[in-house]
Amino acid sequence: MSIPTIIRGASELDDPPDPYGRTRRQGGGPKRLVERQPGLLEALDRLVEPDTRGDPTSPLRGPASPPASSPTRCARKASRSATTPSGGCCASRATGCSAPARPWRAREHPDRDAQFRYVNEQAREHLAAGQPVVSVDTKKKELVGLFHNPGREWQPSGEPVGVNVHDFPSDALGKAIPYRVYDLGANAGWVSVGVDHDTAAFAVATPGRWWEQAGRVLYPQADRLLVCADAGGSNGDRVRLWKTELARFAAETGLAVTVCHVPPGTSKWNKSA
Repeated sequence: MSIPTIIRGASELDDPPDPYGRTRRQGGGPKRLVERQPGLLEALDRLVEPDTRGDPTSPLRGPASPPASSPTRCARKASRSATTPSGGCCASRATGCSAPARPWRAREHPDRDAQFRYVNEQAREHLAAGQPVVSVDTKKKELVGLFHNPGREWQPSGEPVGVNVHDFPSDALGKAIPYRVYDLGANAGWVSVGVDHDTAAFAVATPGRWWEQAGRVLYPQADRLLVCADAGGSNGDRVRLWKTELARFAAETGLAVTVCHVPPGTSKWNKSA
């Protein structure tokens, strides 16, 4: 054995124990792979986040490949192996508390990525021409009354707000139906709240109110409007009343209204969601 190593180790026996329980002095051992290869983490980000999902300036964002073949799954699998360099990078890049995932979904259409790209290009073209682009969606319906909802607020100690034990609709004063319009160009939201039913007429009336009170002020030279919507619900692609009300809205405003529906089951990746 090396004599200097033995002397150095004997002197370390008299040192106080490390508060973090390390047996090796901090900074010892080989350098981390991310220090030896600058830009490695950025390259890993580009690998696991393709252009349609990882581009933060993309108007509409969606997954480009199914989870079975996506680099994200490969990266997660590699992160479980602490002995591989890629596993160490992934572990150092994304560790922490995690909510349950929803990886199981129905069979997806083979042209789903092409559909997302088409909608995204339509949004880019309208935005580049200074035309408004809005994304519409019905948000979670809420019962009005003393019902429990997630969240916390400041209250006097020991005096929480009392609510009903059960969330029976019969005990509600009514139902609030929020319908949101998200302006991609101005990065601003608009919400109308209905009190009876989520109908197609209500789904068109909300963008109509947005245009009258905000849209035409923000876009005085606009002659077109692109509406991005889900493929179901009150603004579904097969709802005739939705199309009829949109035609009436276009005739009243003089706008050429174009509607792009995102593929079924993918609304959670839309920016309006």
